[in-house]
Amino acid sequence: MGDPFYNLKNSIKKDFAGLSFSEERKNAVKETIRRKQSHLELHYWKVETLKNILESLQDGSKHGYDISTQLFRKNELSFKSNEGQLYILLHLLENKKIITSKWIEDRKYYSLTTKGKKYVADWEHRSSKQRSSLKYLIEEASL
Repeated sequence: MGDPFYNLKNSIKKDFAGLSFSEERKNAVKETIRRKQSHLELHYWKVETLKNILESLQDGSKHGYDISTQLFRKNELSFKSNEGQLYILLHLLENKKIITSKWIEDRKYYSLTTKGKKYVADWEHRSSKQRSSLKYLIEEASL
């Protein structure tokens, strides 16, 4: 039995065989990819957004829709046009060990880790200048 994608692969090789891009075009594509992936880093997000998410989990575990609802109540509109971004940020915070998650009855619930609780407590005791460094503290601690 042969490769079911043989004809497709062969066609792609023929169509793109003589194709080349200038360095300028390659750099433009790389920059576009970098910008689209920047939301995967904490520095992309506003400190206030991070704070609001962490504070919403202080009372206990919540699933994404509950977190989203609480954010809208606080007039946090970062996810208004694209709620999927909230889940990207939750996943990022989970990778940084600031929050944890578990599935309960077909819903994923998020909660603060000990480290996350510490950041929320520390944040409340900081001056406004020190508060702006919250995301950098999270980044540093997760290294």
